Amino acid sequence: MTPTVSPQQLVAAAQSARKQAHAPYSNYFVGAAVLTVDGEIIPGCNVENASYGGTICAERVALTAAIAQGKRDFSAIAVVTVDGGSPCGFCRQVMIELGAEMDVYISDEAGNFRSTTVRALLPDAFGG
Repeated sequence: MTPTVSPQQLVAAAQSARKQAHAPYSNYFVGAAVLTVDGEIIPGCNVENASYGGTICAERVALTAAIAQGKRDFSAIAVVTVDGGSPCGFCRQVMIELGAEMDVYISDEAGNFRSTTVRALLPDAFGG
């Protein structure tokens, strides 16, 4: 991870992003923050839709926002939920495609987090 950004700072950015979530159906608010290798933090939050397939998770919002800004190299991602829920399978696949070597910090709303890696979350992943 970039030495100028601590895991706690990345988790704090995800906590802040969580406040922007649009979750009227599940009431499960999620924030994420992806750290680029050059030290930039890009936030994301979940955005639900009445057509559930139109819902996008916070992790994918952060990563796709980063891609849209021309970022391609990521060192870490933090995900914050009320209870420290782990990324879904869809998000794990996107993370393996865009940043297989990323560290992952999974946190509850109080900031208690655990560290893992994308590869640990999705062992034996398939690729293109």
